[in-house]
Formats: sequence, C-alpha cells, structure tokens
Amino acid sequence: MSAIPASNILVVGPSWVGDMVMAQSLFITLKQQQPDCLIDVLAPGWSRPLLERMPEVNAAIDMPLGHGEFGFGKRRRLGVELRDKNYSQVIVLPNSWKSALVPFFIGAPKRTGYVGELRYGLLNDARKLDKTILSMTVQRFCSLGLAPDAPQPPAIPTPVLSISDDGVDAALNKHGLNKAQAILVLCPGAEYGPAKRWPEEYYAEVARYWLDKGGQVWLFGSNKDEPVTTVINRLTDNRCVDLAGRTSLGEAIDLMSLATHVVSNDSGLMHVAASLGRSLVAIYGSSDPAFTPPLNVGAKILRLGLDCSPCFKRECPLGHLKCLKDLHPEQVIAALEQGQ
Repeated sequence: MSAIPASNILVVGPSWVGDMVMAQSLFITLKQQQPDCLIDVLAPGWSRPLLERMPEVNAAIDMPLGHGEFGFGKRRRLGVELRDKNYSQVIVLPNSWKSALVPFFIGAPKRTGYVGELRYGLLNDARKLDKTILSMTVQRFCSLGLAPDAPQPPAIPTPVLSISDDGVDAALNKHGLNKAQAILVLCPGAEYGPAKRWPEEYYAEVARYWLDKGGQVWLFGSNKDEPVTTVINRLTDNRCVDLAGRTSLGEAIDLMSLATHVVSNDSGLMHVAASLGRSLVAIYGSSDPAFTPPLNVGAKILRLGLDCSPCFKRECPLGHLKCLKDLHPEQVIAALEQGQ
C-alpha cells in the first residue's frame, strides 16, 4: 500500500460565489500552516473560473451533482474514484449531512467539519460551532484549517484573486470594450432576493453622475439580473454597457479587475470586487456586514442599521424596504468621491 502524503488535502467547497471567494482565506490559512500542502477543491463546475484564479489551489474537481441533489450512489462512486488521490485530510465546508458522504467514502484518515446535521461517524474530526466566537462565515472556514485547540477567532487572510493580462485582453476584445475612460462597475443584482437589492432608479442616478463626468459604466450580473440592468440602462438613455448575462464568470472577474470603482449589493460579485482590491462601495439591506463583510479593509460599507434590520429575509417582511429605499444615491456618490 502506498504511503499517504502528509499534506494532500481536499476541501469540499460551498455552493455560492461569495462563499467560494471567502473560502480562499481557508486555502491561504492551510498554506500558512503547511507550505508544501497540495489543496484540491471539490465544488460545483461553475466555480472553476474562481478556483483557477486562486494560486493556493492545486486542482478543481467538479461536483457531478446539482445544488440540493442527494444522489447517494453518485456520491459513493465519486468517493471511491477519489481514493487514489490519497488525501490525508478532507475539510467539509457545507453543513449538510450529504456533503460529508464523499469524504466518508474516500476514507481519508482525517475528515474535518462542523457537526452540522449530526455528522458524527461521517466526520472523525467533528467540531462544535460556537457562533458567539465565530460570528463570521469566513472565520468558520478558517478555523477548520487549524487545530481544534487553536486560539479563536482565527486571523483572516485577505482573499486575492490572480488575474492575467492575457485573460483581461481577451475579455476586452470579445466584448468590444476599452479602458480609455475611468470605469464604474455596478452590480445591482442579488440572487438571494429583492430585500438585498438597492433600487434600480438609485443605481441609474449614480450611473448618470459617473457618465456626466466623462467616465464609462459597466453593468454586471447573471442572466437573472438582466431585467434589473435593462431598467438601469434605459434610465441612463442606454449610455451604460450592459454585460448582465453576456459574460462568463471568468470574463466578469477579469473585466472587473479594471474598475476604478465598484458599487454593489451584498452579493457574490461584491466579494469578487473585494478580492480584486477594487475601490468598493458595498450596500447592505436585509443582510449583516458583521456576518459576511467584504474582505477588503478599503471597502466602504453603507448600511442604515434600522431597528428592523438585519432581518435576513428574501423580501421585506414589513413591505416598505426602508433599509434600502432610505439609503439615497447622494450617499453612494459621496462615498465614491471620498475614494477618488
């Protein structure tokens, strides 16, 4: 039987863009602890462009099941297939029972994660989560890369995505873009729900401010965000470049690296902007920056902090959405001017 490398690690990754960006802090933590370790990441295929831009990651392995799909047989087969990787440790970031099945079938000597859905047996390094100490998602990730008796909360390394000039030039050429004028990137979507989306007319006012200064505005998002970006562009007499649903995730990352400023809801693209070191204005409504902040000390967080927030709801339970509607465009414009 072949010897098991001491530092061959598999991480079962999360299923959201923002969480995957934050997972890079764990990868950096692991490298700090074991500089020679090889880190593979098992995650949904869409995350590959992110993982390819994280120099700490040795290989991305596509999870062959969709979000929420149980697929016991598929998980067992995948675990058996991965046995020849000789992982010394598997770290499981999702808290579901099913997410611990592949590590169990791999048979890694050390299987680390939070107890979650009663995963004793599947995990043999099961940690109990104290949310009062590890209040942030990224802290919970990084803690799993340390010994159980390590001081808590852990230090949080800043995620930094690696961008290539060739990738940027290819994305510019494909979409007919240039960087001659200063670029304001707006990310007006939020897949979680409307309680995290700043109003379209407010984004349009910020866009008009930037355009009237002689800059250019790029609108980013998925195809689900196209109705929102279409409204914003219409309110600016179609002077923006609407890229929603037109770029791959990799292209969006590369193009965003050119931004002078980014204004974003609390979304996956907000975390991407932070990891690119962009000048960022992050707008929070129903969510809490104390839980999932942009991991960039230079980011400006705008939040009203009303008594009813954070409610963490997809839609405003009171029907008024004051946490976002009472946060006016002038406040965002002032934050942009402070960052120039």
